[in-house]
Amino acid sequence: MSAPVESRPLRIGELARLAGTTPRTVRYYEELGLLAAEKERGAGEHRTYGEDTLARLRELLRLKSLLGLSLDELREVMAGEDARTARRHAWAVTDDPDERRRMLADATAHVESLLEHVRRHKRDVEEYEAELLVRRDRLKEVAP
Repeated sequence: MSAPVESRPLRIGELARLAGTTPRTVRYYEELGLLAAEKERGAGEHRTYGEDTLARLRELLRLKSLLGLSLDELREVMAGEDARTARRHAWAVTDDPDERRRMLADATAHVESLLEHVRRHKRDVEEYEAELLVRRDRLKEVAP
């Protein structure tokens, strides 16, 4: 588990270090729209980020690693996560049953999409495991 971060602005190097990545990755994710672009800053001022950006960066890295997502897939998943946050807020302000049914259908579709990513990655890992087991068995056959 990661150590808590003080509630203070983080410079890009510190943000990257706390998330376990590089400043170059942070800049690249900003270019791709996966992270919010830096706020306007004056000449000579450093990029600064908050805890929310650190949390999002950690989630991006976790999903990319855990599910083996491409950057396009990662963008799609995070768009769904952003929509999930918006749905939560919209749910709280509406009593319209039709609107709530639509929100639930959207949420279900997003969860199903995530499950499909998990299943695909699981299949890929299982296939690789099977290949390694065959390779190990061949090595045992030729061992003196």
